[in-house]
Amino acid sequence: MRTTRVRVDAALAVGGEATLPDEAAAHLSRVLRLGVGDECVLFNGDGHDYAARIVALDKRQLRVAIVASRPVDNESPLRITLLQGVARGEKMDLILQKATELGVFAIAPLWSQRSEVKLDGARADKRLAHWRAVVDAACEQCGRARVPDVAAPVSLAAALAALPEGGLRLILDPDGELALGALPADVADGVVLAVGPEGGWSPTDREQLRAAGFRGLGLGPRILRTETAGLAAIAALQSRLGDLA
Repeated sequence: MRTTRVRVDAALAVGGEATLPDEAAAHLSRVLRLGVGDECVLFNGDGHDYAARIVALDKRQLRVAIVASRPVDNESPLRITLLQGVARGEKMDLILQKATELGVFAIAPLWSQRSEVKLDGARADKRLAHWRAVVDAACEQCGRARVPDVAAPVSLAAALAALPEGGLRLILDPDGELALGALPADVADGVVLAVGPEGGWSPTDREQLRAAGFRGLGLGPRILRTETAGLAAIAALQSRLGDLA
């Protein structure tokens, strides 16, 4: 039987109780038809799953008692940060969802010269909240108990300036100087993977990336769409250096 997991943005402790967010409560009670006495699993991003039992349910709230906890050890040993050019609508959702399932450590959406999507102010805040909800839902489904950070979108220059020192920095390039099999086996500082938007990287973008230490990685002779490129590269990197056996 599939375990029902719910992300809760609150401290959790065995012996305590928690009131579930409205959307999660509606899903459990109206969609899954759970009631008082039924069980679910909560997580808050601290690396544990918390077994819980529904103790109160009405139109206003759903409350659970936390009865046990266990550590979840399914994070990849390879810390991949995805610098992703913001893509349109469902494409961006797909990238975030599947990158989370594939074990990415963090996601930094960015604007570049050829970005086709422009957001500012309240629209940007609303979209960021939506993206984070997509990642939460992906963690619920795939069993992760640590939630990848999704940063607010910034310019390429700002995203590069915010990167920590070290790490292997890669952009996808059919003519790239690096091949997957030739990558160093020890990447203790992680990998930063930069993927452009629908319009690709401009020459100026590429100059900025190269100046920041990014090197070209070849994944074959074909040009991949933005919603394919990052996911293919993450899967390949996890297979070569991470935990996809």
